[in-house]
Amino acid sequence: MEHLDNFDLKILAELQRDGHLTNNELSELIALSPSQCSRRRSRLEAEGYIIGYQAQIDRQKLGLDLMVVISVTLATHNRDNAKRFGKLISDLPEVLEAYALTGEMDYHLRVVTPDLAGLSRFVNDVLLPHDSVQHVKTSIVLDTLKSFSGVPIPQRMKG
Repeated sequence: MEHLDNFDLKILAELQRDGHLTNNELSELIALSPSQCSRRRSRLEAEGYIIGYQAQIDRQKLGLDLMVVISVTLATHNRDNAKRFGKLISDLPEVLEAYALTGEMDYHLRVVTPDLAGLSRFVNDVLLPHDSVQHVKTSIVLDTLKSFSGVPIPQRMKG
């Protein structure tokens, strides 16, 4: 992060809030010329600080009303079994996020389905029959207290 100055941090923060800002709009927000914003944005993209842009979609408008956190324990703990499970998860559009964990459970999945019947099908027809899976525990999300897909951007550089 040593290559970033306070303007770079401001650009990252503003683009994280609204990824479709034009360089003119960005320049007004951070008090830098549009050409400077354009050069800096291009550099931040080229250096991998900005890895992409995407629209945020309302899942409920698409009929995906149920969000579930699913904890999974693997049947055996070896590299091949973990790879089989990883392949299964990567092919399932219902799985929004998947994390390998330390501790009691091996994985946590964030999953969306239309309803309880969809959740039941997902767990009973997809996860449990898979030879890599030993145990599945589901927790239905009742309310979202905070949802943020970005990362915390420092307010200013130290030094």
